[in-house]
Amino acid sequence: MFSRVLVANRGEIAIRVFRTLRRMGIESVAVYSEAEADALHVKAADRAVCIGPAPVAESYLRIDRVLEAARESGAEAIHPGYGLLAESAEFAEACEQAGLVFIGPKPSATRAMGSKISARAVMTEAGVPVVPGSLEPVRDLEHGLTLAWDIGYPVAVKASGAGGGKGFRVANSPEELGRAIEEARGESERFFGDGTVYLERYLHDPRHVEVQVLADTHGNVIHLFERDCSVQRRHQKLIEESPAPQVSPELRERIGRIAVDAARAVGYRSAGTVEGLLVGADYYFLEMNTRIQVEHGVTEMVTGVDIVEQQLLVAAGLPLAVPVDEIRLSGHAIECRINAENASKRFLPAPGEITEYAEPAGPHVRIDSGVEKGTRVLPYYDPLMAKLVVWGENRERATANMLAALED
Repeated sequence: MFSRVLVANRGEIAIRVFRTLRRMGIESVAVYSEAEADALHVKAADRAVCIGPAPVAESYLRIDRVLEAARESGAEAIHPGYGLLAESAEFAEACEQAGLVFIGPKPSATRAMGSKISARAVMTEAGVPVVPGSLEPVRDLEHGLTLAWDIGYPVAVKASGAGGGKGFRVANSPEELGRAIEEARGESERFFGDGTVYLERYLHDPRHVEVQVLADTHGNVIHLFERDCSVQRRHQKLIEESPAPQVSPELRERIGRIAVDAARAVGYRSAGTVEGLLVGADYYFLEMNTRIQVEHGVTEMVTGVDIVEQQLLVAAGLPLAVPVDEIRLSGHAIECRINAENASKRFLPAPGEITEYAEPAGPHVRIDSGVEKGTRVLPYYDPLMAKLVVWGENRERATANMLAALED
């Protein structure tokens, strides 16, 4: 096992990874921008290295500076967290070339799943059900109209390399398709530098259900059941829960099997999430996130499995330390994302200093937080400050516990 690990991230996810590293007796290394020298994740690590100015493009996204920080600190491995460089195959390859272990999947799997078009093609070939749509990018409007005619309206125009709800538009008719393609393509180019889009049948009011998978280099591929992430705003998740309501044991088994098949299809290793859409009893593969998810805590609460620990074991070449025959769902867990936003201004990010901060407590309450009293919420980064996760014997009890914790 590693003796020292650098976490190439910030905020609550960095602190979350540090917690497992500390329990396993592994030293932690934080990276930070010049604007976050006094940030909570810097204080939580055993040592910390500054990697540049405040903008992420000049610090947290600078692969060369992250690798230099790893060399300077003597880290043997790098955990990317989520977001930033977490799903960068280039970063994973750079780690390997620098003699560092990337705590995540192989670059080939990241590349295969990083493009939604590529992922759909791989899953179709593997027999995994996907949302009806195209397996090729839209070249121009005429090509898009031809594809949409075959798919049937309404269609979803989706950016192949985007995420977080960006690059997504719906066209209800041929007259709306041109604008939808233009807007989805433009937004994806601005945020991800890739304007490739494709078409899918737009499913009205589906449940967004995802499955947590774990895989190692010893041939073990398992799932830790499903999460429901249907409560979203602008296609970004706000509330997640596990197990998913309205999913029968039989459907749960089938969804889990689909997720395991999807992971095997790309030779996956580490922790990953197979996202899908549930319409009645039909479950369709949507995409695979090749990293730990923001909402992994709800799965940990109902299974007792430390997902970060499993990532570390796999990266070290060890088998998963999860007794498959003993994995059980216990109770119900719900997560609420706590964001620094201005509700009166359409929930736009609201930077500023936190003048008071008090966390709820209780036997079934978990807080993954990246802030404290006096923390400055900066305009350069995601407004997610903390995640509140609660557990209950059933969904009703978990809901009551969440309402009480939010009130606190």
